[in-house]
Amino acid sequence: MGKGDRKTAKGKRTIGSYGNSRKRKSSVKAYTPPKKKVTKKAKEEETAAPKKATAKKTTAKKTTTKKTTTKKAESK
Repeated sequence: MGKGDRKTAKGKRTIGSYGNSRKRKSSVKAYTPPKKKVTKKAKEEETAAPKKATAKKTTAKKTTTKKTTTKKAESK
């Protein structure tokens, strides 16, 4: 687990090799799509649009009926 260990990053640095524990720097950068340009009209439409008020829905509570139990007469 020191300088001679090929499986650790420290060992790979001393040996000068690359692998899973010591990656190389990628020369190709990740592609990022260009941002959409926002015009002044689009900004005004977004800010001028009135927000819709959401109405709360009320649900009726269900009433449960109590079940009556009948006792059976014990016969001896």
